[in-house]
Amino acid sequence: MEANPRFAENEPSREEIDALETPVVIEFGASWCTHCMAAQPLIVAALATHPEVGHVKIEDGPGRRLGRSFRVKLWPTLIFMRQGSEVERLVRPADAEAIKQALALIDPA
Repeated sequence: MEANPRFAENEPSREEIDALETPVVIEFGASWCTHCMAAQPLIVAALATHPEVGHVKIEDGPGRRLGRSFRVKLWPTLIFMRQGSEVERLVRPADAEAIKQALALIDPA
């Protein structure tokens, strides 16, 4: 699956995320966040090498329950999940290699 270009304003529930059986990257951030903008080319490039991994991009902020349930404090935060469980987390990734290594943990193909 390709990287999502936009943050979803309507977030899924934690139960919906935990029920996902396929590998997925949950990205928390905001469209105006400079750290999020800087990380986008890295995320897009890394996800391009793992077409079977889903990408859920969530607009985070005050009062957003999903981000709080994952204890997100800084953006972007990438949560790498396999079969409903968090396997790895990257906060403000600065290089594509770290993202690729985390993706390999949830999608060894």
